[in-house]
Amino acid sequence: WRHTVTVDNRTSLLDLLREHFGLTGSKKGCNAGACGACTVMVDGHRVNSCLTLAVRLEGAEVTTVEGLAEGDQLHPLQQAFIDQDAFQCGYCTPGQIVSGVGCIQEGHTGSAEEIREWMSGNICRCGCYVKIVRAVEQATGRK
Repeated sequence: WRHTVTVDNRTSLLDLLREHFGLTGSKKGCNAGACGACTVMVDGHRVNSCLTLAVRLEGAEVTTVEGLAEGDQLHPLQQAFIDQDAFQCGYCTPGQIVSGVGCIQEGHTGSAEEIREWMSGNICRCGCYVKIVRAVEQATGRK
């Protein structure tokens, strides 16, 4: 859906999504671009929404974790996270999933090592990295 809003020019994309649109999937972790909890796609590219000014995105297509499913059908990576039990507390999960979708779209899934490298901007404090990699592999059809 398309939205036109007026916001303060200092408003981050993360705050716009969470506070103005009620899309709370993207999380505010470090608010400094270091943890990846706020990862969303902007025009098909992964971005840390906490570091992205909303006013710079006029006409951009923004995809959050809420926008990945097709109706009642989960995105294959969302389903893989469930199948692989790739989360514990769940706080980082939305950012991990969106980043994983980006990783897949960018073609950085040739090996577990490559997935880990290209997902390294997303931190999981619970240490579910092995299962996260397995979920990305499953979504690509490799496992």
